[in-house]
Amino acid sequence: MANQVTRTYVASVRNHQQVRADLDSLGFAASKLWNIARWTCDRIWEETGTIPDHGTLKAYLKNHERYADLNAQSSQAILEELAEAFDSWYVHRENGNGNANPPGYRKHGDDHPRSTVTFKEDGFKHDSDHDRIRLSKGRNLKDGRSDFILCEYAADPDVDVKNVQQVRAVWSGDEWELHIVCRVEIEDVDSPGDRVAGIDLGICNFAAVAVGDDALLYPGGALKEDDYYFQKERAKCDDSGSQKARRLNRKRDQRRTHFFHAVSADIVAECAARNVGKIAVGDLSGIREDTDWGDHGNLDLHGWTFDRFTEMLEYKAAERGISVERIGERDTSKSCATCGFTDDSQRVERGLYVCESCETVANADVNGAENIRQKVLPSLACDGGDRDNGWMAQPAVRLFDKSTGRVAPQEQVRREP
Repeated sequence: MANQVTRTYVASVRNHQQVRADLDSLGFAASKLWNIARWTCDRIWEETGTIPDHGTLKAYLKNHERYADLNAQSSQAILEELAEAFDSWYVHRENGNGNANPPGYRKHGDDHPRSTVTFKEDGFKHDSDHDRIRLSKGRNLKDGRSDFILCEYAADPDVDVKNVQQVRAVWSGDEWELHIVCRVEIEDVDSPGDRVAGIDLGICNFAAVAVGDDALLYPGGALKEDDYYFQKERAKCDDSGSQKARRLNRKRDQRRTHFFHAVSADIVAECAARNVGKIAVGDLSGIREDTDWGDHGNLDLHGWTFDRFTEMLEYKAAERGISVERIGERDTSKSCATCGFTDDSQRVERGLYVCESCETVANADVNGAENIRQKVLPSLACDGGDRDNGWMAQPAVRLFDKSTGRVAPQEQVRREP
């Protein structure tokens, strides 16, 4: 039996010169629809005191002239994106971030930037034999029923583009490219073993992994350094929507994505080497709404997109025969993984956990990871036994090496003088 996972392949447009004008017209139309929807949000907000969700926006705008510039599903995707941006802003403000701004208009003077256009099931047709994708125009931009955009694409040589679920036309700043979302089948492979690992995700330490007699720590310093650098560089831009600002945003996102890929791949490889067949990872759904982590912590939580990382971990683990289960984190940071005693005061300082009952001393994140692991293993309920827990206080540290773009043991990572 095969497992199905989702992959996104980035492909260049070989006939770019022939299709650029048509793609430009769709990109500009997407920005115009965004701006109309943004204006509509203001009017509804002023009248009702609430921000409309994507369903309300679709009902308001489905008969608007600009809605028909794009394929109906493409227009819906724009409205869904705007509603999600408002939700994110609202959570920022609820968490006390007074500097957070609501999503703005996509316009620079009289010019509209090229926005990403999403084509769902009804908006594209894939010709896998000739590496071509036909993209639909909206009714207003068609010259006739047979008017469409035929893109010839080139993906990486080792990529087999099939079972396409969605296509996004993305302006890179210099040219259009296609992001092709595919459903890929992976043949079942034998599990590396029957052991279980627990993973606690966080801010200072991005991930802590507990395997029961061993622990690994993945610091998030590289992410924090990148965020600080790009925030400082963006602050030098006169306009947050300028070409330079957008280029900085793209580069930051690329570096963050690479970090996620490197760490998730290393975790899966280390788990496989330890005969782990199941990974229990802390489910952080709703963490932004449920807890106030302070100004800096809230900004990090919004920027680091833990769900995206967990999705990468899931598909990489599936390729090695390892299952991933998301586990609620309630009380995992407060309870002792050795005896089960729970007290809010046991995390005495950042990174240190001391149990008042059994006097266990542990790295706080490793203690949380072990508690997550034990939630999948009810037979290992804490009984105050004499199991050696020294590994909980001294986990092996694995760092992201910027010079190589890979994760390695701390002692092997080169440091700047």
